[in-house]
Amino acid sequence: QVQLQESGPGLVKPSQTLSLTCTVSGDSITTNYRVWNWIRQPPGKGLEWMGAIAYSGSTYYSPSLKSRTSISRDTSKNQFTLQLISATPEDTAVYYCASKPNYSGSYNDFASYDYWGQGTQVTVSS
Repeated sequence: QVQLQESGPGLVKPSQTLSLTCTVSGDSITTNYRVWNWIRQPPGKGLEWMGAIAYSGSTYYSPSLKSRTSISRDTSKNQFTLQLISATPEDTAVYYCASKPNYSGSYNDFASYDYWGQGTQVTVSS
Protein backbone atom coordinates (compact mmCIF):
# COMPACT_ATOMS: atom_id res chain seq x y z
CA GLN A 1 0.00 0.00 0.00
CA VAL A 2 1.40 3.37 -1.02
CA GLN A 3 1.39 6.03 1.68
CA LEU A 4 2.41 9.69 1.53
CA GLN A 5 3.05 11.78 4.62
CA GLU A 6 3.64 15.52 4.69
CA SER A 7 5.83 17.08 7.36
CA GLY A 8 7.06 20.56 8.17
CA PRO A 9 6.32 23.66 10.23
CA GLY A 10 2.70 24.56 10.72
CA LEU A 11 3.48 28.25 11.18
CA VAL A 12 5.66 30.38 8.93
CA LYS A 13 6.36 34.09 9.27
CA PRO A 14 5.73 36.39 6.30
CA SER A 15 8.72 36.75 3.96
CA GLN A 16 10.19 33.47 5.18
CA THR A 17 10.50 30.25 3.18
CA LEU A 18 7.78 27.62 3.54
CA SER A 19 9.36 24.17 3.41
CA LEU A 20 7.54 20.85 3.44
CA THR A 21 8.68 17.28 2.93
CA CYS A 22 6.67 14.34 1.64
CA THR A 23 7.83 10.91 2.72
CA VAL A 24 6.68 8.06 0.49
CA SER A 25 6.35 4.44 1.49
CA GLY A 26 5.16 1.45 -0.51
CA ASP A 27 6.55 2.75 -3.82
CA SER A 28 9.67 4.45 -5.09
CA ILE A 29 9.65 8.05 -6.27
CA THR A 30 11.78 6.83 -9.19
CA THR A 31 9.11 4.37 -10.35
CA ASN A 32 8.66 4.78 -14.08
CA TYR A 33 5.90 7.04 -15.33
CA ARG A 34 4.77 8.54 -12.06
CA VAL A 35 4.83 12.17 -11.01
CA TRP A 36 4.92 13.41 -7.45
CA ASN A 37 3.06 16.62 -6.78
CA TRP A 38 2.35 19.40 -4.34
CA ILE A 39 -1.22 20.66 -4.18
CA ARG A 40 -2.74 23.15 -1.77
CA GLN A 41 -6.17 24.33 -0.70
CA PRO A 42 -6.53 27.80 0.82
CA PRO A 43 -9.40 28.27 3.25
CA GLY A 44 -12.72 28.51 1.43
CA LYS A 45 -11.13 27.86 -1.98
CA GLY A 46 -10.53 24.94 -4.31
CA LEU A 47 -7.49 22.81 -4.86
CA GLU A 48 -4.49 24.44 -6.53
CA TRP A 49 -1.74 22.46 -8.24
CA MET A 50 1.65 23.93 -7.36
CA GLY A 51 4.22 21.74 -9.05
CA ALA A 52 5.62 18.28 -9.54
CA ILE A 53 8.76 16.22 -9.81
CA ALA A 54 8.71 13.27 -12.17
CA TYR A 55 10.26 9.84 -11.77
CA SER A 56 13.08 11.12 -13.98
CA GLY A 57 13.78 14.08 -11.72
CA SER A 58 12.30 16.63 -14.11
CA THR A 59 10.32 19.39 -12.44
CA TYR A 60 7.19 21.23 -13.50
CA TYR A 61 5.63 24.29 -11.91
CA SER A 62 2.42 26.24 -11.97
CA PRO A 63 3.08 29.43 -13.97
CA SER A 64 1.55 31.52 -11.18
CA LEU A 65 3.96 30.12 -8.57
CA LYS A 66 7.01 29.29 -10.67
CA SER A 67 9.05 32.28 -9.54
CA ARG A 68 8.69 31.29 -5.87
CA THR A 69 8.57 27.50 -5.96
CA SER A 70 11.21 24.80 -5.96
CA ILE A 71 10.68 21.05 -5.74
CA SER A 72 13.53 18.64 -5.11
CA ARG A 73 13.96 15.05 -4.02
CA ASP A 74 16.14 12.76 -1.96
CA THR A 75 15.95 9.34 -3.55
CA SER A 76 17.92 7.74 -0.71
CA LYS A 77 15.14 8.72 1.70
CA ASN A 78 12.31 8.36 -0.85
CA GLN A 79 11.24 11.92 -0.12
CA PHE A 80 10.43 15.01 -2.13
CA THR A 81 10.41 18.55 -0.83
CA LEU A 82 8.59 21.79 -1.53
CA GLN A 83 10.14 25.19 -0.93
CA LEU A 84 8.05 28.34 -1.39
CA ILE A 85 10.02 31.52 -0.87
CA SER A 86 8.74 34.91 0.27
CA ALA A 87 5.65 33.48 1.95
CA THR A 88 2.64 35.75 2.46
CA PRO A 89 -0.61 35.24 4.38
CA GLU A 90 -2.19 34.31 1.03
CA ASP A 91 -0.07 31.14 1.12
CA THR A 92 -2.00 29.93 4.17
CA ALA A 93 -3.52 26.62 3.13
CA VAL A 94 -3.70 22.89 3.65
CA TYR A 95 -0.81 21.45 1.68
CA TYR A 96 -1.01 17.98 0.15
CA CYS A 97 1.49 15.77 -1.56
CA ALA A 98 -0.02 13.47 -4.14
CA SER A 99 0.97 11.17 -6.97
CA LYS A 100 -0.42 10.05 -10.31
CA PRO A 101 0.68 8.30 -13.45
CA ASN A 102 2.08 10.92 -15.81
CA TYR A 103 -0.23 9.83 -18.61
CA SER A 104 -3.47 10.02 -16.63
CA GLY A 105 -4.69 13.54 -17.29
CA SER A 106 -3.61 17.09 -16.67
CA TYR A 107 -2.07 18.29 -13.43
CA ASN A 108 -5.32 20.09 -12.62
CA ASP A 109 -7.39 16.93 -13.05
CA PHE A 110 -7.44 16.09 -9.37
CA ALA A 111 -9.59 13.00 -9.91
CA SER A 112 -6.61 11.46 -11.74
CA TYR A 113 -4.46 11.40 -8.60
CA ASP A 114 -4.46 7.96 -7.00
CA TYR A 115 -2.27 8.56 -3.96
CA TRP A 116 -2.68 11.45 -1.50
CA GLY A 117 -1.17 12.46 1.77
CA GLN A 118 -3.51 13.44 4.58
CA GLY A 119 -2.59 17.10 4.22
CA THR A 120 -0.91 19.51 6.58
CA GLN A 121 -2.09 22.96 7.62
CA VAL A 122 0.40 25.76 7.10
CA THR A 123 -0.39 29.22 8.39
CA VAL A 124 1.62 32.25 7.32
CA SER A 125 1.37 34.84 10.05
CA SER A 126 3.55 37.03 12.19
